[in-house]
Amino acid sequence: MEDPTASETLLETDRLLLRPMHASDAVVQRELWTERDPRVPPRRRIDADGHPTVEDIEAAIRRRPPSPPPGLLTAERKDTGDVIGYCGLIHSSEVPEGEPELAFELLRTAWGHGYATEASWAVLGWARAAGHRRVWATVRDWNAASRRVLTKLGFVESGRVERDAVHGDSLFMTKEL
Repeated sequence: MEDPTASETLLETDRLLLRPMHASDAVVQRELWTERDPRVPPRRRIDADGHPTVEDIEAAIRRRPPSPPPGLLTAERKDTGDVIGYCGLIHSSEVPEGEPELAFELLRTAWGHGYATEASWAVLGWARAAGHRRVWATVRDWNAASRRVLTKLGFVESGRVERDAVHGDSLFMTKEL
């Protein structure tokens, strides 16, 4: 693993390379948008006009302000070089200040192979090395696959739930590092 203070974080696992996101990743990012469950809030799905387009996502990646490391990292299979999604840490106003949130999303073709768990372990190792003592994750109650991944990683429900009768309740989970 590389220096946890480096701005261009690069993590490697047995099967994955987790690297900074580039505008060229927009095609896969757009595909993730198209695959999202219809229960996901509309602001995170393709709208009736087809937005965001690949070009919209490319522009958003290019103008994204620097975030605290490691940020969201593109997950790329080492054996084939194909991009399968992302995994990383984000800083959100929804969780306690200074404590990052684990986020991951993979293409459906990559589901069921342990990639989300593998990528998340690498990110959690980075977080521990960087001095974080706790990491959060939010997950919709209906998202059984992501809840299973979080359970494998040792996350537990915090008791905090954001109720949403339309899109499903969000569960706030934590992991002590």
